[in-house]
Amino acid sequence: INPSVDEEAMKELVKKYTDLINNEGKVESVNEIGKKRLAYEIMKNKEGFYAVFNFEAKPELIAELERNYRIDDSVMKFITVKKED
Repeated sequence: INPSVDEEAMKELVKKYTDLINNEGKVESVNEIGKKRLAYEIMKNKEGFYAVFNFEAKPELIAELERNYRIDDSVMKFITVKKED
């Protein structure tokens, strides 16, 4: 998440995506890691706020979630990884 976003807006953003996932899936945990230095500059930022969502969902929800990430200007980068059993 873009580091210029204030703390309250970050909480709302995390809640927004948690609610979106819970509509058709199930959030197991959300780990708000906080502000960290990035490996390389993204959108002229050297830091970013990290949040890790562990959840269960159908592939259709993943596509919708990634579409929302791309639209949201506050989300600088994202990655979706399938967890092994």
